[in-house]
Amino acid sequence: MTTPRQIEFKEIDLDTVAQMTGRITVFVGLEGQLDQCARRVNRLCKGALKRFVESEAFEKMKPAEARDLGYPAGMMCEAVQVIKLKRRPKADEARAAGAMIAKSAGAAELHILAGNLGQAAEVSLGVALRGYDFDVHKTKAPVKMDLATFMVTSPEEVAAAAGPMAAVAEGVFFTRDLINEPANILTTDDFAARLAAMQELGLEVEILEEAELEKLGMGALLSVGQGSRSPSKVVVMQWNGGKKGDAPFALVGKGVVFDTGGISLKPAAGMEEMTMDMGGAGVVAGVMRTLALRGAKANVVGLVGLVENMPDGQATRPGDVVRSMKGDTIEVINTDAEGRLVLADVLWYAQERFAPTGVINLATLTGAVIIGLGHDNTGVFSNDNTLCNNFLKAAKNEGEGAWRLPLDDSYDKLIDSRIADMKNTGGRPAGSITAAKFLQRFVPDEMPWIHLDIAGTALLKTDSTLAPKGATGWGVMSLDRLVRDMLEV
Repeated sequence: MTTPRQIEFKEIDLDTVAQMTGRITVFVGLEGQLDQCARRVNRLCKGALKRFVESEAFEKMKPAEARDLGYPAGMMCEAVQVIKLKRRPKADEARAAGAMIAKSAGAAELHILAGNLGQAAEVSLGVALRGYDFDVHKTKAPVKMDLATFMVTSPEEVAAAAGPMAAVAEGVFFTRDLINEPANILTTDDFAARLAAMQELGLEVEILEEAELEKLGMGALLSVGQGSRSPSKVVVMQWNGGKKGDAPFALVGKGVVFDTGGISLKPAAGMEEMTMDMGGAGVVAGVMRTLALRGAKANVVGLVGLVENMPDGQATRPGDVVRSMKGDTIEVINTDAEGRLVLADVLWYAQERFAPTGVINLATLTGAVIIGLGHDNTGVFSNDNTLCNNFLKAAKNEGEGAWRLPLDDSYDKLIDSRIADMKNTGGRPAGSITAAKFLQRFVPDEMPWIHLDIAGTALLKTDSTLAPKGATGWGVMSLDRLVRDMLEV
């Protein structure tokens, strides 16, 4: 697994700055104020820093933006990086500044002269998250510097604040690794094995194989994977860090390790990105890893349905009728609307077995959500205003875009079937909403529930603030924050 950049916090020792090699970062206030660290650097480089700060170039810089002073006279470093940032930045501003440091780091040593900068721990999280690089399959991986040293006035205090953030970063990295993996590596067997390995962190992990899924009546989930050689599975991960006997909160993820569309075959162009169709399961796994690493004081269960959707002589056909674990029958109109079939059974199983206090499911479910919201926001659907508002607040605090969409009963008629209890797609109109309405049929009204459609946010073709192009890990930070704010009070 890719591991976050090693970050250490040391007490400020300005006498060593002149001998530092690699890259040195200093922070300058919005109006050009130099702190103790910046003043020391300015003296060493014969006033070059102050001259830059007084220039038009600095004036035009935006908050959290960076510029380099290359090979400054009087110093051993290759560059002094100047970041424009107020002394008490907001968390997202601090993380963006950290991301700027990591983005320009290359293979150089990193020395961040943070002094008494507020939110230094948040800056370190930005360094960690933006320093990610999925290079495990490159025979000539680029050389990276895995150590970043923060020089601060109170290293123990900053390190204590950064501890839980390191757990979040590792959870995000775990999710990104899973989503970035090709399908010939991340089979359903391999995915389940990676989750089982988290037992060493204190999670209870159980793998339900096809024979048991058949006994449970998970006909909807099994219908998706029956054209693949990879066996379908459900993996259950329990973290019992809260009060013994208290009902858990449930997270449910769609884990389609590759989606060809089945008999309703997708177009060839872009199909290679369907390795990310297990993104919902990847986020659930990352959240569970984070909770275990930071010892969350909450009871949370994560369940993921792992399948592969392939065309084969045994594959489900359009027009087939399958029976869900709940007992409802589903007419399969399009075999490429498969994720909701997986989630239907896992949602029902989660509620029957664990009687949770609430449920959130995640899935790269519809292309329609990308048409509606683009790649900046996840589609949010919910039957419970309190839970939904708590989640939206957590997402906003973590800087992860989320937007609530309607879930009116009027959309139900679009998924009514002539020959079964429902059909698995309502066509193009309101495609994301009808998918959510399908899932809602497997959640009783009294169960607080959120459906997150992450099709547009799980994987990006361009860099984002905190991630290089590829898997983002969207949702790990928001859901961890929700657990902290709502369940660990």
